[in-house]
Amino acid sequence: MSAVQPHVGIAGAGLAGRLLAWRLLRAGCRVSLFDARARGDRSSAGPTAAAMLSPTAELAVADAGIHALGMASLELWPRWLQQLHAQGGREVYFRREGTLVVAHGADRGALEHYAALLRARLPQDADGALLESLDEARIGALEPLLAGRFASGLYLPQEGQLANDQLYAALQTVLDAQLAAVGGAWHEDCAIASVEARALRDAHGTRHGVDLAVDCRGVGARAEVPGLHGVRGEVLTVSAPGVSLRRPVRLIHPRYALYVAPRPGDQFIVGATELDSDDAGAPTLRSTLELGSALYSLHPEFGEARVQRLAASLRPALPDRQPVAAPDAGGVWRINGLFRHGFLIAPALVQRAADGIARALELRDAA
Repeated sequence: MSAVQPHVGIAGAGLAGRLLAWRLLRAGCRVSLFDARARGDRSSAGPTAAAMLSPTAELAVADAGIHALGMASLELWPRWLQQLHAQGGREVYFRREGTLVVAHGADRGALEHYAALLRARLPQDADGALLESLDEARIGALEPLLAGRFASGLYLPQEGQLANDQLYAALQTVLDAQLAAVGGAWHEDCAIASVEARALRDAHGTRHGVDLAVDCRGVGARAEVPGLHGVRGEVLTVSAPGVSLRRPVRLIHPRYALYVAPRPGDQFIVGATELDSDDAGAPTLRSTLELGSALYSLHPEFGEARVQRLAASLRPALPDRQPVAAPDAGGVWRINGLFRHGFLIAPALVQRAADGIARALELRDAA
C-alpha cells in the first residue's frame, strides 16, 4: 500500500456511492463524499426500492450480462453485510429463500409466456437449479397464505432480498466512523455540478481537488452522460400484522407484474410501475389504485393493511439499459445506469470499479 493515502472524491451518496466509499476506505483511501441531499433523505431511488435480489426473475426484461452480475452480487451481499456488521453497522435483514411467481386463472397465459421467456434466456443447464414449476399444493407448501388461491406458479429458489433502509443506516454508521478516522468528509446538501478526472466542482463553483474522481450521481449526471435519463418507479409500503409471507411474490398480469416483498415488522413493499419519465413528483391516483387492487387480489387479508408510505423515484438508465462502471474518455470513473437493477447488481459493479480504482492508485485490490 502507498505510504500516503490517495484522496478519492465521490459525487453521489446513493447506493453505489456509499458502497464504493466503504470499499475504498477499506482499501486504504481517504474519501470525500458529496451529495445534493442530506444523508437521511429517503426520496432517491435507493431508499425507495424494494431491494429484491432477483436475477432470474429479471431475465424477462434483462440480458445474460445483468443475470451474471446479479448472481455474482448474490454471493457478495452476505459477505459484505457480515463485514459491515463487524465494523459496527447494525445487522441488516437479508434472506435468500427464493421468489414465488403466480397468476390468477384468467392470466395463466401471461404466466406461461413469462415462464417460457425465462427458460429461453436462462444459462444452459441452469433450468432446474434456477426455476421450478409449481402446482397448487407446492405453492401452498411454500407460502401457506396463498394455499388454494393459485393453481400453478414458478419458484426461483436462488433469489433473495434485503432491507434497504437497514442497509443505508448500517453504511451511514460505518462510513461516519471510517471517514472520521482517516480525515475524510461527507458533504451533505452539496450538489456537484461537474466531475473531472481529478476534481469535483460544486453548484457554487467551488473546485474540490482530489487524486481521482468518481461520478455516482445517477440521474444527476445527465448533463455529462449522453443518453442518461430517468425511469420513474412507484412503490407502496403497507403494514399488515398477521399476514405472513416468507419470500417475495410476483403476481403476473398481462399489463404489469406486481411484486410484494415482505419486510421485518409486518411490513410489505409493493411495486410494479415503470415509466420513462423525468417526473419525480408524487405517485398518481391510477398507480395507487393499481398497486392497492393488485395487492388485495393476491390475498383479501391485505384489505386491512395500513398504508405507511407511497413514494416515487427516478432510476438512472442509459439507452441500451446497460450499466457502466469504468472510466470515461476524460478519465472520470463513473458508476451509473443501474436502471431497475440497483440492489441486484450494485455489489458486483462496485467491486469491479473499486478494484480498478485501487489498481490505478497502486493500492491493494479492494476485496
